[in-house]
Amino acid sequence: MEEGKVSVITPCYNGEKYVGETIQSVLSQTYPNWEMLIVDDGSTDASRRVLEAYAAKDERIRCFYQENRGSAAARNLGLREASGRYIALLDADDLWDPDFLEKQLAFMKEKRAVCVASAYRFIDSSSRDTGKRAAVLKEITKKDMLWMNRVGCLTGLYDSSCFGKLYLNEELRSVRDDYAYWYKITEMAEVIYGNQQVLASYRVLAGSTTGNKRKLIGKQYRFYRDYLHLGRLRSCVNILYWGLSGVLKFPSGRK
Repeated sequence: MEEGKVSVITPCYNGEKYVGETIQSVLSQTYPNWEMLIVDDGSTDASRRVLEAYAAKDERIRCFYQENRGSAAARNLGLREASGRYIALLDADDLWDPDFLEKQLAFMKEKRAVCVASAYRFIDSSSRDTGKRAAVLKEITKKDMLWMNRVGCLTGLYDSSCFGKLYLNEELRSVRDDYAYWYKITEMAEVIYGNQQVLASYRVLAGSTTGNKRKLIGKQYRFYRDYLHLGRLRSCVNILYWGLSGVLKFPSGRK
């Protein structure tokens, strides 16, 4: 574990259209002590060519390849290879503001926190700001996480010196695996602190898994029942709360 280094874990599946922009947002960080571990999860497009071009230009970028096994398995491969004290999960179509790491690390130090998150904006397929914002609670507890995932995955930063490397649950088959990951950290740390500044951009694509709430209802319900072990009534109430939050959160017609 290298003191001060941030390990950025990025799964990539057929991400040739956006992954270059994602990598560029990491290269533009004002905080320079990072490594980016990108795992190509069996892409069938030109993702590999894009990844190798960036890796050839900056030794902080390392690329790995596996057969298609889903984002949880891809993230875990990256985590196994990570050498940094701090862990961040950044998907291959999302973006960080140039001062994301600098501000989040300073915020973590200020709060003496195990884990921090931040607010973020929504952008469209052309990287245009939609005007929508996702706020974050100032303090996220296990009680908050029992309702829904309160951590925007692209904004989470975890200090692994506290509880060691934590891995994603591959049995969830890449659906709600990030929710389970941040829930586990919340359980262990007791609180995740939320930076109220907007520091990242979440890309909203038509037809994406996250945005298709109807298809996700059953899986979300099973997550409440089987993973969080909530009762049937509480799980149904949570589904209603989650669904309403999703309607308010995502731009109309997108995810």
